Amino acid sequence: MARFIDEATITIRSGNGGAGCVAFRREKYVPRGGPAGGDGGKGGDVWFAVDHNLATLLDFRYRRAYEAPNGKPGQGSNKAGPDGEDVVVCVPLGTILKNAETGEIVADLSDPGARILICKGGRGGKGNSHFATSTHQAPKFAQPGEPGEEKVLKLELKLLADVGLVGYPNAGKSTLISKISAARPKIADYAFTTLTPNLGVVRIGKEVGSPTFVVADVPGLIEGASLGRGLGTKFLKHLERTVLLVHLIDGAKLLKEFGADDAAEIAKGAVRDKEILDAELNTFSPELSSKEQILAFNKADLYDDRFLEDVRKEMGKLGYKDVLLISGAAHIGLDPLLDRLAKRLFGPDGLKRTHAQVQATADGVA
Repeated sequence: MARFIDEATITIRSGNGGAGCVAFRREKYVPRGGPAGGDGGKGGDVWFAVDHNLATLLDFRYRRAYEAPNGKPGQGSNKAGPDGEDVVVCVPLGTILKNAETGEIVADLSDPGARILICKGGRGGKGNSHFATSTHQAPKFAQPGEPGEEKVLKLELKLLADVGLVGYPNAGKSTLISKISAARPKIADYAFTTLTPNLGVVRIGKEVGSPTFVVADVPGLIEGASLGRGLGTKFLKHLERTVLLVHLIDGAKLLKEFGADDAAEIAKGAVRDKEILDAELNTFSPELSSKEQILAFNKADLYDDRFLEDVRKEMGKLGYKDVLLISGAAHIGLDPLLDRLAKRLFGPDGLKRTHAQVQATADGVA
């Protein structure tokens, strides 16, 4: 499998303009021929464009410099020099271009088909024919070409997804995304099975043309992730573009820790785990932690139904009244989860809501 590379630093340079030409007409029957120096060609531009066939920034680990050709010098007989060819650097959808020194965002290529000019080629110099006047009819000088631009850019890839899955390692995020979409991530019964982000497209309904949304599964978090423990918060930036989050509580972890005898302890453990990860999200990005979360108690098939309802009631007493009980492996409660996501993501007109619109409805504003 190709390595998932989501950061790279490259240098780009547009071409210099070609120099104008100093030349004079030398036809046999044209005495005292005037100036005839052609213009230099324009230097090549450097463009960035979205390529849907790319999924990572891996190519930029092997090639770190992109340079457009210079424009050619002008020639005699008023012949202009050819322009330098443009260079198009292809990047995955969701790539952000930043000034490597200041961190300022130069461009955010988050629109399909986006194409943007980043380094403009230098203008070609004018030949000496442009400088002839009534008092200076044989100028022996021309303009040099203008230099191109050079920039050092930091490329960051942030995946585009509507819903992000968060939770402890082995909480069942990869299993869930494999059940609700066509994504097939690696699934195993040990922590940190997921080492790179996965995307899955979920269709609401079976009819052709039914609305879809994208779910992102990132490697699990543990307490101290913001300090670099586990895989740290390295991949959380891929959730920053999401509209809302689904927070998966690992029911198997709690069952092993507390047993199936005390619903109140299970509920306290679930709330504890959620709040620990909320703190890690907030340390990484307050904006990310402020996104609306749908809380889902996963691996519910390991519990007795009546006991599970007691757990939900106890979580309600702790301030978490709206908890979905699901099992990705046993396909329990997935339809109510998808219905909830669809209602939050899509407005009455069937169009996707923005993060602000979803947040506004969650706050009761709209």
